[in-house]
Amino acid sequence: MFGMKKLGVNAYASVGLETGVVDASPLKLIVMLYDGAISACIHAQQAMAQHDIAKKGEYLTQAVTIVDSGLRACLDKRAGGNIAQNLDQLYQYMTRSLMEASVRQDVKKVQEIQQLLMELKSAWETLEKSAMARPVQADMSLGQMVAQKTHELQVNRLAAVGA
Repeated sequence: MFGMKKLGVNAYASVGLETGVVDASPLKLIVMLYDGAISACIHAQQAMAQHDIAKKGEYLTQAVTIVDSGLRACLDKRAGGNIAQNLDQLYQYMTRSLMEASVRQDVKKVQEIQQLLMELKSAWETLEKSAMARPVQADMSLGQMVAQKTHELQVNRLAAVGA
């Protein structure tokens, strides 16, 4: 009896998620992808703390898939110009870092990527909210933040190579 109730709740939740995806704007879909990647990073950190290697691998694979096959795959580098190029570099960095974190059991690296995802998500939420009112200004804010993060990563890589 309780199994049927749980099955119904899961089905209802699935329909709610599917309806949310169908009704979402393209910007909202991007925010939803960020939510999924952030959630996967949080769960991976919990699995690492519990020394659950299988779950850690599952969640980090999920995060990598969302970043690489979701966020990165939907970039239009021709239309997006420098913003898309910079996002592509950030997504490559995130994917590589999450894979390295999985191999090395590096919780701090997962936290770093989670923080990057949260900052980018916030920028996309701002873009979504102001898209109707001031599309150019919102796009500039996202572009400036992405350019800054890409520059910081490049400086950090150069410092690591020189060290």
